[in-house]
Order: sequence, then C-alpha cells, then structure tokens
Amino acid sequence: MHTQKVTPFLWYEKDAEKAAEFYVSLIPESRITETQETPDGGVFIISFELAGQPFTAINGGPHQTLNSAFSVAVTCDDQAEVDALWSALSEGGQEQQCGWLTDRFGLTWQIVPKAFFDLMQAGTPEQAQRVQAAMMKMVKFDIAALETAFAGETDAR
Repeated sequence: MHTQKVTPFLWYEKDAEKAAEFYVSLIPESRITETQETPDGGVFIISFELAGQPFTAINGGPHQTLNSAFSVAVTCDDQAEVDALWSALSEGGQEQQCGWLTDRFGLTWQIVPKAFFDLMQAGTPEQAQRVQAAMMKMVKFDIAALETAFAGETDAR
C-alpha cells in the first residue's frame, strides 16, 4: 500500500469509525481505505479519503480533543450541495458564522460555495467588499444573497 507523505490525523475519543463512515457517505469520491484493529477486534485507526484527500483517524481516548484550530474546507458546486452538506454535518453539531460548523463528532468544517470565490475575484474591489460584508452576516452561505450583494442590490429577504 502506498503511504501518503502528508495526511491530516484526527483524534477521536471513541467514534473515529462512525465519523469516517459518516463523512465518506456525504462526499462523492470518498472511501474507507484501511482499518487497524485493537486486540479485542475494535477499530483503533481508520484511514479514509474525502474526494481523494487522505485522512487518518484514531480512537485515542479522552486525552485529546478536536477543536476549531483545524477545519476541513469543502468547496461546493451550488446551493443544493451547500444545503445538503450543511444539513447533514450540522445535525447534532453546532453552527457557526461564515459557513463554519462543528459536527456531532467534534470536527470543524467550512462549507463554502465556489460562487463565493468566483464573486470575490470578479468585478470591482467595491463589489468584492459587498460580497465579503454579506458573507460576514451569514451562518450558512446563501449564494443568491451573495449575488445580490455583488450586484449592489438591497436584499429584501
């Protein structure tokens, strides 16, 4: 088996396998690649890929906890993808500002539409400022509201 030179390594108290299985069920082109068992047959370490990006997770006990200093950023193609990932990942977790959330397993995610990056690069500096200002008021990204801000229109929502 080929070993990736650099791989994010996530520490879970006990739910690494459940977390990995959940994550690969949500993101296309994702899979479990390897598991290492404990002597009693439980999962100790699990390796997986999310859209080709390798990760490893450990059931390491309560000695360390995940925190928002590390996050997984997902660039979404459209609002439907933002909505679906947001709904699944935030269930039992905690929503935060600007497209950030912490899932029920403690991993922090950034769920960002590609349109945000496109709008920030297009147009004038003033348009980019309006898009960024609109984003700062959001919890979950709203592409239509970002486009409204880019156009300089007032959002009637």
